[in-house]
Amino acid sequence: MYDLIVIGGGPAGYVGAIRAAQLGKKVAVVEADRAGGTCLNWGCIPTKALLKNAELYQTLTKKASTFGISFDNLSYDWSKVVGRSRQVSTRLAGGIEFLFKKNKIDYIRGFGSVIDNRQVEVTATDGSKQVVEGANIMIATGCKSRELPPLPFNGKSVISSKEAMNLAEQPKEMIIIGAGAIGVEFAYVYNAFGTKVTIIEMQPNLLPVEDTEVGKELQKSFTKQGVRSLTDTKCVAFRDNGDSVSIDVEGPKGNETITAGVCLVAIGVAPVLPGGTQPELDRGFIQVDDRYQTSIPNVYAVGDISGPPWLAHTASFEAIQCVEGLFVEGHTPRKVGNFPGCTYCHPQVASVGKTERALKEEGVDYKVGKFPYAAIGKAQASGDAEGFVKLLFGKEHGELLGAHIIGDNATELIAEMGLALEMELTNEEIHSTIHAHPTLAEAIHEATLDADGHAIHF
Repeated sequence: MYDLIVIGGGPAGYVGAIRAAQLGKKVAVVEADRAGGTCLNWGCIPTKALLKNAELYQTLTKKASTFGISFDNLSYDWSKVVGRSRQVSTRLAGGIEFLFKKNKIDYIRGFGSVIDNRQVEVTATDGSKQVVEGANIMIATGCKSRELPPLPFNGKSVISSKEAMNLAEQPKEMIIIGAGAIGVEFAYVYNAFGTKVTIIEMQPNLLPVEDTEVGKELQKSFTKQGVRSLTDTKCVAFRDNGDSVSIDVEGPKGNETITAGVCLVAIGVAPVLPGGTQPELDRGFIQVDDRYQTSIPNVYAVGDISGPPWLAHTASFEAIQCVEGLFVEGHTPRKVGNFPGCTYCHPQVASVGKTERALKEEGVDYKVGKFPYAAIGKAQASGDAEGFVKLLFGKEHGELLGAHIIGDNATELIAEMGLALEMELTNEEIHSTIHAHPTLAEAIHEATLDADGHAIHF
């Protein structure tokens, strides 16, 4: 009898399993594919390897002369570009399997089905079955790419993000439907290597969940880079031609038909449920209470399978909260509150807290501090000075309400803002903190000063 059976070995499942093992519990993880889940094997990690390759290649092709570098016959091997991303994933998946051994966690390969609130049936790839018993079951099965009904995935001309990071041949032209994080990251990667990319988004801006100014700034940058961004545009007809896809669109500049050899559908995610007895669902996602328990007693659900936000770091947070609620006496689990959102195209985008759009809708009085990368010495020295930091503070008390960064290393800089938001810091407390010079973090310091009109270098 296990203390905890975890179904799913992604950022929610493996983190929750390790935390339970640290607390001295007997734990098993059931995983149908490989440890690390979609994030490590087909999502967050391999895409970052592709993005690094793309950024390096773009730097050499577009900015070499800026750094006094010149060369002849620069080329790349697409199979090695893709191969490096796969090697990174394989190495890290092996690392998680090592952590299972280190923490004495039983790792059971197969598809998990919930029989009841104590038993899980595991079906291996060869069809054999076994039943494992546990006092508690935690479902962490995650999500997969959502399909567009008129244009189903075929793995060749119509692809999901999984195929996009593993294409054997680089397409000459690509359509991307959806300008969320996945859409814009792949737009950046393929454009950097010379694919003609058109990205279609029905909302007015790229990255619609981000601050409006950030979305507009990214679109401006993408246009300079050669990505065609059709925002405020609807797809009204779809044709899979076998070796290409044609899409009729309606936008502010009229109607047109766009054709490309490959169409990446990046319109969101769909839940991946375990087999067997199903807990109560809402739009396909498992519903949970304040302790992450489902409608089935002793069966819990964490991460993407229990609904938004669909992020690896929030999934890990939920898993730890759930496990500590189960096994740490007196611990009251927390639900996700403030969390950073990060997009790793170039320029990078990161945010935490409220957007200016949301504050206006809520009728909150606020003040804005904004500072451009172009006025930061480190950004100029690095040859990467596009973007800005935008901070939102309460007008009366000066408390931080939201932080939005677009520019080099935005995804690293946002951590300070997450901590400031969690600790309810004010603009005075942030700008009284000395920020090292020269660093990109000085843009945060200056943006804080700008909220009161006191920015020094702008």
